[in-house]
Amino acid sequence: MIGGMTTQVQVPARLVDSPGVSPTLVLVAGWLIPGAGHFLLKKPIRGGLLLVSIVGMFVTGIALQGKIYTPNTGDLLDILGFAGDLGAGILYFLARLLDWGHSSVTMAVADYGTKFLVVSGLLNIIAAVDAHSLATGRKAS
Repeated sequence: MIGGMTTQVQVPARLVDSPGVSPTLVLVAGWLIPGAGHFLLKKPIRGGLLLVSIVGMFVTGIALQGKIYTPNTGDLLDILGFAGDLGAGILYFLARLLDWGHSSVTMAVADYGTKFLVVSGLLNIIAAVDAHSLATGRKAS
């Protein structure tokens, strides 16, 4: 009580339309499969747009012969590129498994492809965090 007045603190509640969905599950699913976090929260339009845009950017990067970064180098820019690529979740693991992407950039267009790959991963991380914020109630739909 402050000066005769009471104050109330509002605690964010989970989304009403998605009971039982763990925010951690939403975050991990959203990272592994682009848009999956939003699909779990019953937001299919947003999830579909994210899925199409992230997969589209990743496929464009592969088609432009972009570089897929690996975790074994000590160069700071390579480490940051790896973190961006890893953000694409299952797409990154699929690319490594199928040996997509080149280990080095040999033409100017491939450099654009590398940027598409990294940005698709970063966008996927942002989308997963957005889905987590919706699941915890910190962000309104």
